[in-house]
Amino acid sequence: MEATIEVRGLRKRYGPALAVDDLSFTVEPGQVTGFVGPNGAGKSTTMRVILGLDRPDAGTALVGGHPYRKLRAPLCQVGAMLDAAAAHPARRARDHLLWMAHYSGLPARRVDEVLELVGLASAARKRAGGFSLGMRQRLGIAGALLGDPPMLMFDEPVNGLDPEGIRWIRGFLRSLAAEGRAVLVSSHLMTELEDTADHLVVIGRGRVIADTGVRELLAAASDGRVELRTSQRGEAMTLLARAGATVAATAADALTITGMPAERIVALLTEDGVPFSGIAEHRASLEEAYMELTGDATEFRAAAPAGEGEGR
Repeated sequence: MEATIEVRGLRKRYGPALAVDDLSFTVEPGQVTGFVGPNGAGKSTTMRVILGLDRPDAGTALVGGHPYRKLRAPLCQVGAMLDAAAAHPARRARDHLLWMAHYSGLPARRVDEVLELVGLASAARKRAGGFSLGMRQRLGIAGALLGDPPMLMFDEPVNGLDPEGIRWIRGFLRSLAAEGRAVLVSSHLMTELEDTADHLVVIGRGRVIADTGVRELLAAASDGRVELRTSQRGEAMTLLARAGATVAATAADALTITGMPAERIVALLTEDGVPFSGIAEHRASLEEAYMELTGDATEFRAAAPAGEGEGR
């Protein structure tokens, strides 16, 4: 089976609300694909449709080339964690996974293997109701891994994890992709995806806003900007503007320059004897790029604080 998750022309309506509207994207094997968008963008609906939990009104969602409902051994083909609270609180962690394994025809030894993989071996006989949110996340991830599937889907996997757990899941997701698996991760933590995802699918109001590599998105958001610090701001502005750059003053001793590479800026300033104390190419964060993309797609936005944007 080809390890690819494919969504084509997906549309889903709940009463008068259109949750997903003509959505198309592909999750390729060998990489982590981040799936992001504002609240209400349609991420959860899309993941539910992929897993056969909801039926689409139009379009298709395929895992390994087949609808989820037609998979003969679903747990061995696609693993998912959509809800960390899925385990019954009175059930012990190992028993919860044993029940899943038995239902799918998997050996008990696999349960112990995944508990070890996610760091829960010492808590195997503890009841899920006594788990912290981070431990429940790990248990959900263990369940997704039971069938050693080539495709994996995680909804907010770092939610509730402590710094050590976040560091672990970051490396763990990348290792899964390095094994050739297709990994889809829904998250609102852009800082985590920046260090984890290879590809990004950004949606808003049920539609794809961007479907691109993380590096390409960051490069586009950075927009070739160069930040310069100089004690002779006026002279530097005049010189660079005459040479064809677009220059904006951002502080008493700081400029932002576009349309000219850093090397050329340094050469011009040096040649003309204009001193500078620092120069750096601006590298946009994934959060900056995300906010720029989704600014018009956010359904609920808090009012700006009084006085914001006014001169002070």
